[in-house]
Amino acid sequence: MSDQTETTASDWCGFQQALADSGQRRMVLVEGERQVAVARVAGLLQALSSAEGIWVGREQDAARAGLGHLRVKDYQRVLGRELPVLVWDGWEGTSPDAFAALSGTLRAGGLLFWLMPPLAKWSDFDDPDYGRTGLDRTSAHPFAARLAAILAEDPDVIRLAAADVTVTELNLTEPVRTGFQPGQTAEQQALVADIVRTGQGRRRRPLVVTADRGRGKSAALGIAAARLLESGRKRVLVTAPSADNVATLFGHARQELGDALAMDTPTQLTTRFGHELCFLPPQELLSQRPAAEVVMVDEAAGLPAQWLKAVLLGWPRVVFASTVHGYEGTGRGFALRFRQILEQETPHWRAVSVREPIRWAEGDPLERLIFQLYLLSADAPEPESVVAGDVHIERWQPAAASEQALAEAFGLLVNAHYRTTPGDLRQWLDDPAALTWRASVKGQTIGVLWASTEGGLAPDLADEVVAGKRRLRGHLLAQSLANHGGMPAAAALKTLRVVRVAVAESARRLGVGQRLVAAAREACVQLGIDALGTSFGGESGLLAFWRRCGLRVVRMGLSQEASTGEFPLQMLKGTSGPGLRLQQQLGTRFARHWLALMPRHWPELDHELLLAVSEALPSQTGLDDDDRRDLTHFAYGFRGFELTLPVLQGLSVCKGMPQRIQSHPEAMLWCRAVLQGWSWAQLQEAGLCRGQRDAETQLRLLVRELLQNEAEL
Repeated sequence: MSDQTETTASDWCGFQQALADSGQRRMVLVEGERQVAVARVAGLLQALSSAEGIWVGREQDAARAGLGHLRVKDYQRVLGRELPVLVWDGWEGTSPDAFAALSGTLRAGGLLFWLMPPLAKWSDFDDPDYGRTGLDRTSAHPFAARLAAILAEDPDVIRLAAADVTVTELNLTEPVRTGFQPGQTAEQQALVADIVRTGQGRRRRPLVVTADRGRGKSAALGIAAARLLESGRKRVLVTAPSADNVATLFGHARQELGDALAMDTPTQLTTRFGHELCFLPPQELLSQRPAAEVVMVDEAAGLPAQWLKAVLLGWPRVVFASTVHGYEGTGRGFALRFRQILEQETPHWRAVSVREPIRWAEGDPLERLIFQLYLLSADAPEPESVVAGDVHIERWQPAAASEQALAEAFGLLVNAHYRTTPGDLRQWLDDPAALTWRASVKGQTIGVLWASTEGGLAPDLADEVVAGKRRLRGHLLAQSLANHGGMPAAAALKTLRVVRVAVAESARRLGVGQRLVAAAREACVQLGIDALGTSFGGESGLLAFWRRCGLRVVRMGLSQEASTGEFPLQMLKGTSGPGLRLQQQLGTRFARHWLALMPRHWPELDHELLLAVSEALPSQTGLDDDDRRDLTHFAYGFRGFELTLPVLQGLSVCKGMPQRIQSHPEAMLWCRAVLQGWSWAQLQEAGLCRGQRDAETQLRLLVRELLQNEAEL
């Protein structure tokens, strides 16, 4: 190593130590030819404190630098760790979600090396990650151009020319050393006390903890779990998307328990008194349902809402903790949407937020930069009062908007959806098939609709999609309807799929959302697009909204969405002759299959949603005289339930019947017994009846009420 190289290494070591002493972290942007950049960074890392660091890129490069190797798809495994160095080889592709998430693992003094082409070439750089989401179809990448502009203007970004080994041009201005020490803040100490209080307190009073990454929420969970065991709780269970997510939690619990530990494994701690802290994967937790006084859910927003609800109702004391500003792509949608479940099921729940960081200092340059790059702190505007007549609807180009306008619009999307990721921002700005409409009042954004054009495939390709031989990126709804609905026209015709629609809370119930959808529908007519469609996690309120917008149910997915735990509901509105025929054909066919598919694929579906979908589907053939006679004998006589079941099912989908059933107190019993195929034992265990005789009596009384208006049958 030359004298110049030794001087450079020494300067870097001093700089990293100064960062640690001031509680700061920095990005080092290494611009230039890839192989030269890899060699340059590998040489620097030999002198830096980087033994526990991670290299995201090629495995041989990680070995050369003496770092651990991480594949992008496995990034969530290390989110519970604290790293001194992270190297991201952008020449291999940059996933916004993984990049933003991993930046939060760096501790004070941490350096994020990003290997990329020169900033001036970013808008033309063919990022290998584009192909994953269909963005390789376009040469224009305004998202990358926006990132480059932000990085170029940030004085705290260290721009390192890969081929330049001198240090004189580097911005290694040392920050002011403040003697920063990572550790508990007053806020974190109060959080620990809150968690302990919840774990020792009354049942059915859950605690929801939200914080940005680096605020010590996982550490607080671990300390509190240890104190709960020491105070007499026999078992505290922990769950999270992966075991790696709870490494910090267990580390702090282990440290707190100290000599009191009798057994110590990465996922189980047992005290000398036999009290234990255990990690269980969420599916294992819900299937085994082991007894525990307290359950803690870390990174809760990474789990489907239905799983969180099952945990909430399955144990007496539950603490949920999650990152609020979307490093994992969760955004505030988690808190907003889960809040509805909490209000309904456990109205005495409490919320706690932690703002002050503990792993780095307030105002850390890297956190500020990552938040700016990916709009992680984008917040929706909330005008004080909105008059419907003042709302202006227009086509809008987010890529051409000011940073403030873009942040307002993206903040709306974050608040409205369960999971909004940094990758969604890139997709919105770069997708050539995207169309956007904006609702505004006096220039302020109050509503956004983001849609994407799909379909238009050649007949041969559409046939292959139907046969399951081909699957194309960027055609979610068109492919799903073609393949699962069995109709090539769904892939051959052009569809405008609404990806997201969001309206500021203070502007809701004024028809703004419907006006945005109407604008998109009108554009379909003008642009020669055959149908307007949408796909969303099935929920009664959303179904009602889309029906008011004129869309019709054409399919429900057979598998639950990973993000919400809900079954996707797909709706369509034909905007051309062929599009209208497709809508009618798909809806009619799904209605014919609805009763047969229900007990097999949707036995646990919420009964209100089930009846709402039934009401939304085209009515099937009414009952004949024989069916009416069977119903009469069941209602007023002793005809058996099993013998009458086919007729009861047919009654359920007669015109107007789902709505009448839904208004009845025994609606859930009807759905579980008649439509979803539950056994008498299951019905009794769920508290819907005292046994078969009681259930049949309730159903007979319900049929009597339905028969009172025979004209509708």
